[in-house]
Amino acid sequence: MNAALQPIPSQPLHGPMSAESTGVLLRLPPDLHLTDDQFFEFCQINRELRIERTAQGGLLIMAPAGGDTSAKNAEITIQLGLWAKRDGTGQTFDSSGGFLLPNGAVLAPDASWVSHDRLAALTAEERTKFLPLCPDFVVELRSPTDSLSALQDMMREYMDNGARLGWLIDPLGDQVFVYRPGAPAERLEEPDGVSADPVLPGFRLELDEIL
Repeated sequence: MNAALQPIPSQPLHGPMSAESTGVLLRLPPDLHLTDDQFFEFCQINRELRIERTAQGGLLIMAPAGGDTSAKNAEITIQLGLWAKRDGTGQTFDSSGGFLLPNGAVLAPDASWVSHDRLAALTAEERTKFLPLCPDFVVELRSPTDSLSALQDMMREYMDNGARLGWLIDPLGDQVFVYRPGAPAERLEEPDGVSADPVLPGFRLELDEIL
């Protein structure tokens, strides 16, 4: 079995890649297909890396994020997590949480939220692995050398697979793109915050430490 290992210096195939990490896209031959369980096990024995899977079966392997990106990601997750604790209707996930989308991709948004009702429908075993669903709400944060168009494609992938709301936060352009199913993306220029109503009632992300 031969697998082609191709360096990806700055632009991901389907998802984010920060300036602080060098990624490679591992393309597998057509007759070599990892099952969902095999892919999960592969990720567990390589826990020092962030590994995602494209809908076509390619493996995107990235090193951990650098300090600036990590701090901004943490701020997003903290604000979302505090709201979720007060609201009580769902669970927040950080950037290490993988989701198995209906199209077969396994992606790890920078931050996400899933309703308790949907999580309750999963078995105990399913909850220990990549969750077999698309989050209700996803956030992606653009890093300095991320391709904006690639991130926009990824946000549309989330919408196509069942997300109800998505934010692409772009500190480089001082802008936020808001995604909803069946609607064009809305661009907010230099916002001081962004509201998730009505999908996440009452949640507003303050952006002074992010943009």
